[in-house]
Order: sequence, then C-alpha cells, then structure tokens
Amino acid sequence: MYLSNLKLWNFRKFGSKELDIESPDLNLDFNKNLNVLIGENDSGKTAIIDAIKMVLKTHSYEWIRVTEDDFFYNSDRFRIELEFKDLQPEEAKYFTEWLSWEGEKEEADPFLKVNYDVSKNEERILPADIRAGSDKEGYPLNAEARHYLKTTYLKPLRDAESELIPKRYSRLSQILKGHDIFKDEEENDLYKKFKEFNEDISSYFKESENEGYQVKEVIDDFIQGFYDKNKESEFRTSEANLRSVLETLELTISDVDNPGLGTLNRLFMAVELLHLKRDSWPGLKLGLIEELEAHLHPQVQMKVIEKLQDNNDIQLILTTHSPNLASKIKLENLIICTNDNAFPMGSDYTELNEKDYIFLEKFLDVTKSNLFFAKGVILVEGWSEEILIPTLAKEIGYDLTENEVSVINVGNVGFNHYYKIFLRKYNPDAMNVKVSVVNDVDVTAYTKDNIEKKDEEFYQRKCKEEITKKKNKIKYLGKSSLEKPQTIVKPFISSGWTLEWCFYKSDFLNKIFIKSTKQVHPQIFDTENYEEELAIRLLDSNLSFNKTKIAYQIEESLRNESVLKGINLNEEETYQDDPISYLIEAIKYACGD
Repeated sequence: MYLSNLKLWNFRKFGSKELDIESPDLNLDFNKNLNVLIGENDSGKTAIIDAIKMVLKTHSYEWIRVTEDDFFYNSDRFRIELEFKDLQPEEAKYFTEWLSWEGEKEEADPFLKVNYDVSKNEERILPADIRAGSDKEGYPLNAEARHYLKTTYLKPLRDAESELIPKRYSRLSQILKGHDIFKDEEENDLYKKFKEFNEDISSYFKESENEGYQVKEVIDDFIQGFYDKNKESEFRTSEANLRSVLETLELTISDVDNPGLGTLNRLFMAVELLHLKRDSWPGLKLGLIEELEAHLHPQVQMKVIEKLQDNNDIQLILTTHSPNLASKIKLENLIICTNDNAFPMGSDYTELNEKDYIFLEKFLDVTKSNLFFAKGVILVEGWSEEILIPTLAKEIGYDLTENEVSVINVGNVGFNHYYKIFLRKYNPDAMNVKVSVVNDVDVTAYTKDNIEKKDEEFYQRKCKEEITKKKNKIKYLGKSSLEKPQTIVKPFISSGWTLEWCFYKSDFLNKIFIKSTKQVHPQIFDTENYEEELAIRLLDSNLSFNKTKIAYQIEESLRNESVLKGINLNEEETYQDDPISYLIEAIKYACGD
C-alpha cells in the first residue's frame, strides 16, 4: 500500500475563491517509493507534508490540530483527500468497508480514498471526522483503521540528541517497543537478562557478605523507624517491565566520541527507518522527512539520498532546499513546487524522453540544479555568457538574485534537455517558469580559407535564415503529445556570429570589448587589422583566444564604467537595433517583464 495521490481544496496557499469538489486546487501524484519536494521558500512544500500528517497522524503522536491559518485566504472550508493504491490482502482487510474498486471482476484492484473536510464559522472551527469511501462524503474511519494509516514524521528542526538518550517515552524506546522482537515481553531475551541483572543488584545490597549491604543496613534502620519495623529497602534499576527497560537505552555510533548534530541526525533517521522496515507491520509504510539536509555536510547529503533511493519497500516523501540533493536524486523522483502548484518530474508528466532522462542523470550537476529553485531561468551555451549576463543585467537595472533568476551554463547547444524539464505533457505552459534560451546564430562573417569578409547582404540574409531556423527548433517540440507550440520557453538568438562578435559590433560595448581583448592578448590585437584578427580567432578555436579571461575583464569594466547608461528599457528603440539587444530581451523575459 502506498499514497498515490493528494488533492487539496482551500488548504493554506492552495486555494481559490470557491470550493469546487470537481476542481481541486492541488492534484498531486506520488511515486511508490521516493518523492522529493523541491522549490523556493513558501512554495508549498511544508503545506503538502502537513496536509498528509493532519489526516494520517503520526506514530510519534505529535499534537496536530486545525488552526485558522490552515484555511485559504477568507475561505471557511478546506478539504484534504488522500488516495492509496496497491493494497495487498493483508493490508486491505483492515479497510474492507471503506474500499473502492477499479477494473472488472477478477482484474479489479482495491483502492482506499480518505478525506478530511473541515469548516468554520465566525465563532470557531467545527469538529470533523476522518472519513473514507468511494463517494464524496464517505464514512468515518474507526480507530483501528486510522492506526494502520499512521505515518512516520521527522520535523525540520529535529532534536536527534534528545530522542536518542534514555528518558521516559523516548522516541527510541517507542520504535523498539513496536518491533517484532519485543512483542512478547516475557519471552524477550533482553527482558530476561534485565530481570537477572535486577536480581544481581538486589543481592549486592541485600546479602551481608557484599559491600553494598553496609549502605542498605543504615537505610533500613531509618526505614523501620520511619515506616514499619517489618519493612526494608530494595535496590533495583527500574520498574520491571519491558517499556522501562527500553527507556534506559541510549543509541550512539561506535568509536565516535561526542557525536555532533550531523552524526546524531543520521542515526535518528536510521532509527525511524527501522520503524518503517518492520516485516510484520500490515499498515502504511510512509515516511515524511522535512529538510533532509539539516545539519548534514554536502558530501554526507549525497550518501544519505543515495541510500534512500535504494529502498524500494517503503515510501518516502521528503522536502529539501539543497541543490546538492537535487543533483543526486533521479529526476523521476523530483516534484517541483512553484507558482502555487506542484509538478512531478516523471516521464508521464514531462516532455522529456528516455534519452533526456539518461542525459540529465549524467550532466545535471549541483550548479545546474539551481534551476529547480528559480522563478526564471536563462540557459546559455558557454562560460562567457554565464559570467557576463548577471553583471549586464544589473547594469540595466535587473538584479538576477533579487528576481530569483538562475543562469545555467549547459556547456553546449543541447538546450532541449533542460528546457523540457519545465514543459508538461498535456499542458506545456502549466509550470509558468520563464525560460530564456540564449544561443549564438553561428553564421560566420568571414570565410575561413582566405580570411575574407563575406558580402554583407549575403551575411545578413544567412543570419536571418538561421535565426528563424533556431527559433522554430526551440519554439516547437516536434513530436510533442500536443504538437503545439509552448510559450514559457522563449529563444533569444544573436543577430551576429557569436557573443564576442556582437560585443565588438555593439555601440555600447565596442570600446570595452576591444580594450579587454587587448589587455588579455596584447600581442595579437595590438594591430590595425583588429577585426580580421578577431575573425581568425573565432574561426579557429585552436588559436590563442581566451574567451573566459576576456569575459572576466569585460565584467570588471562593466562594473567600473557606466557604458550602458544610454539604454532606456522603456523605449526599445534605444537598443533594439544594437547587437546585444537579444541579451537585454532575454534578461527582461526571465525576470518576468
């Protein structure tokens, strides 16, 4: 059994003016095993986790109650609906009267639909039952059924040290007490050993030949005077039951002195996973972990998520803000939370094909994983664009950090592997993350053999043809399920040869570009034939021409010199004919303009 779907109506940020039972404000499918919710702050990750545990409750008995803040703005009713599939016979028997069926006759499979519908009036929040059934209302679940739907929950700021030390009702003792080996108290070997140990302690103080007798003798003298002459004291370690025995246990890592928060956090997660791994437990095996990366070093995060991905017999729903984790998790296991919605990244939902998933698993590194947390994305093909665009943006009045826009260097022209992440199979624009694709036109202005400048009219015509071709390639998905153009991904193709050629031809950046190239390569460019020398370097990548170092030099000059003050973004005619206009428009689009 696993949680296959969550629907929300007017719960926290997922809401609308009126509750329409046929149109949930969030309709989210989960994988059978690992699910990782990622996204910026306040994107709804915690709301999803809280909705699940509000209905299911937890094995650690956290106090969970409905508050005013759980209702979407000005609404007086919210609804949470959970659907469970793949129920095995030993699981289904606890929910017989609430089960629904899909399929026909022998092929029919049971599923369980649970809902929690809560209303309020001006005075208070009205009591509501957890209900289940095939219709919209359902019937109240009894205590036994709810018990088998409980989930394991690790909160974001978890106090692992407190949960692992000996104390009354420690989480460690609760988990161990629920394990199969501790079911029969009288037959448990640990309990037997503890009883023997208690007898040994009692004998140590009780028998006169032992040194402990001297202590007991004095205490008994007072007890018989204070209480009754027939009474005597008795030393023992704790109350003689298994729960008390388990509450005396402490868990740590062997050969690790004074373990830190990171070590204790990993140990605590391992204990909770023990709870989910009980073979005899016939109920839901679902773990909810918020901010998995808490107190964990980046390399440790990688080890933890790799281990969790290997567990196929339990279901986990995690949240994270870590690009390290996002880069390590299989794309099919990610759920991106953005724009008041949540989007699974499995092949049933995206425009990515099998080869795209294989490619991204290899090349979607920590840096590129920033795109999962961005409100806007600028995809570029090289280091120069990655270096220059943030500074260029700031100089024209757009702070990419403030606008939560990520510049992603794909290292080639394979943009489609990345921008298709944001395209949904049956509603391409649903994610509404603005993606600018910045690409060189790559039409050479000079011939390679004789270094002769091409006819300008011919060159411009070829550029326009290539721009149209590249825009159409990006704008349309080809064999899309809809054969429909999408709009959130927008191409921005240079009007001239390359980024460097556009900077050289720009009225705004020409002087800075020439100065920077001469500073980096003084022996090459200190000539009267500057343009031809530049063309030679652009035509032959094997010749000395350090684009990255030149880009850093230009960036420094941009920050120190106000060369873009003539650009008025409200009047496109001030820059639209300049070769760098495609960069300006790409920045504006990704920032939401």
